[in-house]
Amino acid sequence: MPLTEAGIYVAALRLIDADGVDALTMRKLATVLDANPMSLYHHVPNKDAVLRGVARMVGTQFRTVTLEDAPWQERMRLLATDFRTLAHRHPKLMAYSFSHQADFIQPEDPFWVSLAAILDAAGVPHSELPQVAALVCAVITGVLTAELNGALHQWSSLKPPIVGDDGLTHPDHDENRIFRLALDTIITGLESRLAAAGDGAGAPAIDLQS
Repeated sequence: MPLTEAGIYVAALRLIDADGVDALTMRKLATVLDANPMSLYHHVPNKDAVLRGVARMVGTQFRTVTLEDAPWQERMRLLATDFRTLAHRHPKLMAYSFSHQADFIQPEDPFWVSLAAILDAAGVPHSELPQVAALVCAVITGVLTAELNGALHQWSSLKPPIVGDDGLTHPDHDENRIFRLALDTIITGLESRLAAAGDGAGAPAIDLQS
């Protein structure tokens, strides 16, 4: 089969899923594709470009159920949960992308489009949509990064400080529960902001400075 940019990304994703980002090299990629290593450079300039292309490919393949009539809170939880499922489908790639690729999420990506629609349905003023959406992305990807690289499990295993002679209970290690807690915190905070903005006469905008 002829060598193509899309084929390079597919092969690279298989290698990353198996061995991680650090194990990916242009020479190894060429071997998997049964191609001359130099021929890859006719399609992609370097490994960084391959990683960006693979991340974009995965990002555009994101799918979620659209519940137009459901409350925005339920739609937000479903969107974030489906995004988490995608992250766990390609954990090595996603952990790298979240922490190394600021352009991982693009305006036309299904996740961003769906998130913007949900925030619009929630009543977020259009002038504030980009900032609120960016904040939601930062929190979700931050929690997922810590989950995928093992930090969340490690942190939740730390014993809390002892108060007097009575020890506090050991924290729960359930990462599902922690992810739900993060979502509830986002949603509760957004509900509070929207309610406060709605109570201000003639001031519907969300004050992100306070």
